[in-house]
Amino acid sequence: MKRLVVADAETVVLALQDEIRRSRESRYDHRLHGLLLVAQGMSCGEVGQLLGDAPRTVEYWVKRFEQDGFAGLVDGERSGRPPRLTARQLEAVEKALRESPQAYGLGGNLWDGRLLAAFTKKRFGVSLGIRQCQRMFRRFGFRLRKPRPHIAGADLELQRHHKKKS
Repeated sequence: MKRLVVADAETVVLALQDEIRRSRESRYDHRLHGLLLVAQGMSCGEVGQLLGDAPRTVEYWVKRFEQDGFAGLVDGERSGRPPRLTARQLEAVEKALRESPQAYGLGGNLWDGRLLAAFTKKRFGVSLGIRQCQRMFRRFGFRLRKPRPHIAGADLELQRHHKKKS
């Protein structure tokens, strides 16, 4: 049988490893495959090299499986970073987004990530990144609106006429 070759294999391997780490199910399946290879006689070092994991990680999988069975291979709960704003503060942010930034002493007519970061810093003393603030818009069901730029010295009547024809 002819041997198949994957184009740009190094990049593909990295992408596949990222995809495996992305979901709970694929991480569980990944651990099952590792355990299967160990059960078939491969060493933890060989399995680790083959799957792109440290040999010590494969050892942990085997030990957890021997102690807890298949449940030992399932991901535990990950608490993650605690939220920086409380539920009450998030309600206040959502309410503020429904009004003009000028109502809160901020410049500008439309909310954006930078204005929301300034608002949370001023109102709650919490520093948030601009990107994090932009995610909050989506969380609350808002979408980004950008005002149309006006070209200095342009004839507005000619622009309106052009838009109607195109």
